Amino acid sequence: MRLFLVRHGESVDNVAGLFAGSRDSPLTTHGVLQSRRLGAHLSTVTRSIPIRHVFSSDLQRAAMTAQAIVDARRPVESSSVQSGSDLSVVQLADLRERDFRSLEGTKVGSRPAPGAGGYRFRDPETQAEMAVRADRFITSHLNPILEVVDLCPDIHHGSVVIVAHGVILNALLKRLLIRFSTPAEAEALFAGRSNTEWVASWRNTAYLEAAVSATTVGTVSGDGPAVRLTIIGVNRVDHLQGLKKTRGGIGSARFDTKQRTVDSFFKASPKKGQPHASDGG
Repeated sequence: MRLFLVRHGESVDNVAGLFAGSRDSPLTTHGVLQSRRLGAHLSTVTRSIPIRHVFSSDLQRAAMTAQAIVDARRPVESSSVQSGSDLSVVQLADLRERDFRSLEGTKVGSRPAPGAGGYRFRDPETQAEMAVRADRFITSHLNPILEVVDLCPDIHHGSVVIVAHGVILNALLKRLLIRFSTPAEAEALFAGRSNTEWVASWRNTAYLEAAVSATTVGTVSGDGPAVRLTIIGVNRVDHLQGLKKTRGGIGSARFDTKQRTVDSFFKASPKKGQPHASDGG
């Protein structure tokens, strides 16, 4: 089985440099293009290991990115047992980004000063609190899938895609490694990073790919199915090659769902002898 951990496309708050954890910041036009590129890319990457499950944060920037992945599967899996039309995004609050609390909506690097009206600063969600959410997701949603890998190792199990946010993805990755990697692998991956929340990096729509297989080798934690998680690649963004943000502020603006297609943003009347602009313009 393959496991993909994916960060959402570019959001309005990403462009503005704001803390956006629980804030439901929408995708920019560029973020939608990134998501569609990602969907087309994963439809090719997973052709022999079809996507069977898609989970996402219930915040729109992640949910829309996940939906782009599902939409891209439909023409590829039209004749399969589980076609793209049968695949749907399971949206979960447990996969939301870290709640920055008092910092929500403020500039990254700033800290609001106490106001005269008795303002009380609330610290952001802790690593321990995020670990609780990550463990709850693994136990309730991922373990039932991984148990099938454990019990039926010779069966083709397909792929699982999880679309969320940078900080919570790192919290989730830590919990997955603790549960489903060997002590030596976990030690190597966590080397020098025990006091930081960052295990891996994710650009917008970047993904981490891991292989999941049944194992008789003891993992760090005996909690859950006997499977082994092996990291294949991190921060993969091959699908973004050649994609440039449209000038004039259109690319950074909130995506307008009333547009017939994303491409309609860029299809200005071409000058004589010049081609139409593409999504890479």
